[in-house]
Amino acid sequence: MKVFSNTETFNYSWEEVSTANWRKYCPWNEKSTHVIAVDTLSRRVDPATGILRTERLITCRQSAPAWLAQILGGGEESQVLETSYVDPATKTVTMVSANLTFSNLINVEETVVYKPLGAQTTQFSQVAKITALCGGWQKIKNSIEDTLVKRFGENAAKGKEGFESVLAMSRRVFAEEREKERRGDLMAQVEGIRMAA
Repeated sequence: MKVFSNTETFNYSWEEVSTANWRKYCPWNEKSTHVIAVDTLSRRVDPATGILRTERLITCRQSAPAWLAQILGGGEESQVLETSYVDPATKTVTMVSANLTFSNLINVEETVVYKPLGAQTTQFSQVAKITALCGGWQKIKNSIEDTLVKRFGENAAKGKEGFESVLAMSRRVFAEEREKERRGDLMAQVEGIRMAA
């Protein structure tokens, strides 16, 4: 088993990050073009804790190195099951994901946590555990695990950059909507004064 870990800081509040997280794989994110579908399978709020639990099926298209594709076979599409927990009391978003494609050959278990560092900063922590299940072939197992750890590292930088663009766009859109509401309220007040006069 090999482990990839990464920690980043976003200069956005936890509220902004936890809201934008649902739009991480959207047209605003030019770095996530490998994600071709995100399907929500279930979503519910625990009435006792207030924790929102969501299950999503994420379909990706990524090209594996030629030697790895020969070993694994199959096409370029893969599917991941993601289960997320949004806890408003502790201000924590925890996402746990596991590969469904090739799960009989490789297990990839990833845990991502977003939590506030301050009023306008949020910490992102990522840990991926990668285990190749090629019984007895240690050299091949090591090569597969090393390749996937390297891929996680390459994708981590792209992921941060892409999510930053989603966060920036979300902040602009929400600011524009708040301004529209403020103008609408102001116009209603002016109209109310005019009608009363």
